[in-house]
Amino acid sequence: MEVENRVMEPGSPKFALPVDSDHKATEFRLFSIAKPHMRAFHLSWFSFFLCFVSSFAAPPLIPIIRDNLNLTASDIGNAGIASVSGAVFARIAMGTACDLFGPRLASASLILLTAPAVYFTAIASSPMSFLLVRFFTGFSLATFVSTQFWMSSMFSPPVVGTANGVAGGWGNLGGGATQLIMPVVFGFIRDIGAVKFTAWRIAFFIPALFQTLSAFAILIFGQDMPDGNFYGLHKSGEKPKDKFSSVFYHGVTNYRGWILALTYGYCFGVELAVDNIIAEYFYDRFDLKLHTAGMIAASFGLANIVSRPGGGILSDVVAKKFGMRGRLWTLWVVQTTGGVLCVILGRVNSLVGSIVVMILFSVFVQGACGLTFGVVPFVSRRSLGVISGMTGGGGNVGAVLTQLIFFKGSKYSKETGITLMGIMIICCTLPMTLIYFPQWGGMFCGPSKNKATEEDYYMSEWSSKEKDKGFHQASVKFAENSRSERGKSDSVTRPSDEISPPHV
Repeated sequence: MEVENRVMEPGSPKFALPVDSDHKATEFRLFSIAKPHMRAFHLSWFSFFLCFVSSFAAPPLIPIIRDNLNLTASDIGNAGIASVSGAVFARIAMGTACDLFGPRLASASLILLTAPAVYFTAIASSPMSFLLVRFFTGFSLATFVSTQFWMSSMFSPPVVGTANGVAGGWGNLGGGATQLIMPVVFGFIRDIGAVKFTAWRIAFFIPALFQTLSAFAILIFGQDMPDGNFYGLHKSGEKPKDKFSSVFYHGVTNYRGWILALTYGYCFGVELAVDNIIAEYFYDRFDLKLHTAGMIAASFGLANIVSRPGGGILSDVVAKKFGMRGRLWTLWVVQTTGGVLCVILGRVNSLVGSIVVMILFSVFVQGACGLTFGVVPFVSRRSLGVISGMTGGGGNVGAVLTQLIFFKGSKYSKETGITLMGIMIICCTLPMTLIYFPQWGGMFCGPSKNKATEEDYYMSEWSSKEKDKGFHQASVKFAENSRSERGKSDSVTRPSDEISPPHV
């Protein structure tokens, strides 16, 4: 039920993009900077991109850093684990912060809090200090949650997968871009006179500076919701201030969020693990130059420019015909294929073959990330931030476990670890078959026979007292706008199809 801005009530805000009844954009115009929808998109993906660059600025320079700080293989593995483990709880906290205070303040605050850790990398003098700066810098990866929350707050269900996919994908692009950026920055600083053990330290000031500037850009130019910022909406009474306990409870008790956290751990989590080891893998296994290994490793992360957005777009396209069931099936197929390619990557012995398989693997595993966040916005309306945080945190847990099991120390060779990681992807994607929405169905079952509606599902998160006060208004509108998730093949007639629920 889309209500475009040209037919909205008198006095309603005017928008450059067509919007639905919740003022969320029903179109995604990539090259627009229209306020508030597309401006929020560009601010969110670029700030997340810069956080990714900062968090993974060290791996492409590891051959230099390890000589300077006398790092062992175990030290490097521990630092890699630290870089992604810090964001596990930070992502869950970020989701709750977005629900309560809005994505603008939540993301800008975290970016400013973690920027000093990037600067302090320049004075790391031991394996422990190097681990600590990577640990605290990694907290900035929780801005992924605010990015996905922001997009889900700005874009309507038919295009939310695309918005989430492109924003997340272009942000993740930082993992590949830093493989190119940091060696170039290091080389430039060294060429103008700095010795190599000083040059790598100075190089970290560049990502730190840009990360800091992005936070101020968000505060100055960003807006939380189509109708304004959380603070102003709370003050005017347009958006009731929710309780932390209620938001958190409805998030953590929704089993779908936990399954998505697990499966996301083996698409995004694997991507993080590969970002940490891939440059060193090619450098050591094929005896390449540092810059060459960095360029090859960069291609893995750079695939995000099309692969993750492609996953989000594919999710929306499939949903137009098959609804939520199509989103789930496509996610399972793509992620499982990524696992198979990961197994093959660990078995290929030639440089060219490894590069080709790695690129194909990156397309599928990153595409699965985009497809995941085509599903996440529909799990809960009231606790969207918590569900996003749980899912995003699951990605970091997957990265930590993967690195602990397969890439810490010398228990497994890198190629054996990659093969076993692929098997783990395949196994950990299977629980996706258990996700079921009563109003839409699941992978193997159609919608509930009792004719459950979108309103039934999203209203269940609110008590009778809260409904009497009108706190559920946003959920009512979201339920109405998410009927497209039934798919064209859904022939079940529901009571709400004849009478639209009033916007109390």
